[in-house]
Amino acid sequence: MAAQLTRRNFGKSVTAAALLLAAGTVPRRADTAGAKYRLRYATAFPADHPGVTQIQEAASAIAKDTGGLVDLQVFPNSQLGSEPDMFSQVRAGALDLMSTSGVNQTVVPVGGINAIAFAFPSYDKVWAAMDGELGNHVRGKFEKVGLFVMPKMLDNGYRHITSGAKPITSPDDLKGFKIRVPGNQLWVTTFKALGATPTPINFGELYAALQTRVVDGQENPLALINSAKLYEVQKYVAMTGHIWDGHYIFANLARWNGLPEDVRKVMLQHLSEAAERERADILRLNTGLVENLTKAGITFNEPDKQAFRDALKAGGFYGEWKEKFGPEAWGLLEKYAGPL
Repeated sequence: MAAQLTRRNFGKSVTAAALLLAAGTVPRRADTAGAKYRLRYATAFPADHPGVTQIQEAASAIAKDTGGLVDLQVFPNSQLGSEPDMFSQVRAGALDLMSTSGVNQTVVPVGGINAIAFAFPSYDKVWAAMDGELGNHVRGKFEKVGLFVMPKMLDNGYRHITSGAKPITSPDDLKGFKIRVPGNQLWVTTFKALGATPTPINFGELYAALQTRVVDGQENPLALINSAKLYEVQKYVAMTGHIWDGHYIFANLARWNGLPEDVRKVMLQHLSEAAERERADILRLNTGLVENLTKAGITFNEPDKQAFRDALKAGGFYGEWKEKFGPEAWGLLEKYAGPL
């Protein structure tokens, strides 16, 4: 294999790989012992999460389609540090790629605009916005601080409210309700505007806090409600879908631009396809979790989401965050979400 990847050699390798594949002789992962480009990809997702397994599939496809020139190594479960640590490493060039939510990246505040409560009523609105102009706007802001962001996001899921003593059917049920939230201002202001008492607690302490009634409830995607066994200390799940969150796939901009154009093209293709597959996996997973959690004793209900939207508007929530994010970004949000 030539040391320098040229368009001509790259084309030959792809053609050869295609012929071998047709003959049924290509292994699932190309030999990367002689890889010229060794890249590390890190994430907090556990090893069996679709946000890991699908990226690993992409890594295999990238190795194959570049004839083994690219070795994309995937490190799940925060092996290379916390999400803020990994994000900083990518910015500094110590790590090549990672995935995380844009919500906690204060270096680009507008990165959290997708988490405006009740902005996206359904996935078709989410993907239209985040694969479209709103996502492009946010990606452009990250590029200005030295980060390339892949055009397709991974799905981290809609968040729903759980409770122990009573179901949450309307905003009135949240009055004085002590709810655990992450230590993020967007979450805190959301639930304050709804009349609840938001209480930041580390996720590792959440089960005990619910068990001892330090808080009345919490909010998370179904996958986390299931994996953390919160159904053991909660009785109800209100399918509020109040916040949608996803993971951007970040790359160090200088490192990304230093790769040959053909390599970037292959990586973009396979990482984008991986994100699409991951989204479908999450959708199937969540459908199955409703059945599983019901069998575990959880009672589900579907509140009127417009009532929550109206309460947030009356409480000044949307006006406050419009001012923080600015009219340009807010206008793009409302293009997909409708007037807030």
